[in-house]
Amino acid sequence: MTKRVVSSSCSWVGISLLALVACKQPDRTKETETAAASVSAEAAAAAASAESAGLAVDKMTLPADFPAMKIPEDNPQTDAKVALGHQLFFDKRLSVDGSRACYSCHMNENGTGGADPIAIGAQEKKLTRHSPMLWNVGHLSRFYWDGRADSLEAQMKGAWGGGNMGVGKENLDAKAKEIGKIPGYKKQFDEVFKGEGATADTVAKAVSAYERTLICNDTAYDKYAKGDKKALDDAQKKGLALFMGKAGCTACHTAPFFSSAYLLPEGTYFNVGTGLEGKAPADVDVGRKAVTEKDADWAAFKVPSLRNVSKTAPYFHNGSKKTLEEAVRFMASGGYKNTNRSPLMVDRQLSDAEIKDLVAFLGALECGGKLEEPKLPE
Repeated sequence: MTKRVVSSSCSWVGISLLALVACKQPDRTKETETAAASVSAEAAAAAASAESAGLAVDKMTLPADFPAMKIPEDNPQTDAKVALGHQLFFDKRLSVDGSRACYSCHMNENGTGGADPIAIGAQEKKLTRHSPMLWNVGHLSRFYWDGRADSLEAQMKGAWGGGNMGVGKENLDAKAKEIGKIPGYKKQFDEVFKGEGATADTVAKAVSAYERTLICNDTAYDKYAKGDKKALDDAQKKGLALFMGKAGCTACHTAPFFSSAYLLPEGTYFNVGTGLEGKAPADVDVGRKAVTEKDADWAAFKVPSLRNVSKTAPYFHNGSKKTLEEAVRFMASGGYKNTNRSPLMVDRQLSDAEIKDLVAFLGALECGGKLEEPKLPE
């Protein structure tokens, strides 16, 4: 992927590429440590040249445009399919007990993330992780906090058959058949999936097609990046300069998606220490290690997008930080120390005023859209 981060005063291309080099190294080798140190050194130099994190960010050319979304060849987008998926996304009849829809964990009032620190599934079952927000989810290549699903379709079937909706993997086709008998749905499935009708696969394809329409690319930051210098206020401009410089945020939260997980086929995963404090190793959620079986991935989780982050409290895979300021302070301080903490995590020595400016900038990533509730078929 071509990097479009350029600056007349700071080497942001170098920072981003070095960060991605570090991301590509799954093991905590000497090369990873060296790359991470280089990232920190470049970020420190960039911060100094940004006039102490002042308004010099106005001089930069910032990344704004998204790359084209990759649509699976076996699931092309059509208006009719998106409309069907939209209805299914909001339909609680898809769950085992009629209590949960996909939307139940991704509601507008929670920024399309989860209100509960740990998600609650069908039959009021407490799950294991926090529900992430959905904006721009179609641009990802790996899904779940540990990246275990390689497509939106696989993720949808996982949530549908797993604890979120409680149907059971072995019962998905039966549930799809049940849904497909509803007259309003039968007509749509027959038209959208000719010769197939309602199956586990076609339900997942329809929901995924709808989710690929959930785009957030018109925030105050996007307007600013495209040249509207009045789109950010002074505090947000200071926060943006900090974000790209002294605070070192771009090493993992790379624009325009504000997550490096969107830039690599396997995603990016880091141990920042969340979920470790006060726990014995045997009680820790091992995160990415459960997928790769590599010790280097112990307690490492996917880098979340920061778009709409001001609306999606609580934070992290375990919902452990209640406010955005708490989350920013935790990350800026270097996270929680442990033997597998990412070498990119260091104490940035930010002042209270700088923390507040960072939080102000993150507010400029707020998504203005909302998920519209459709009329469900009968």
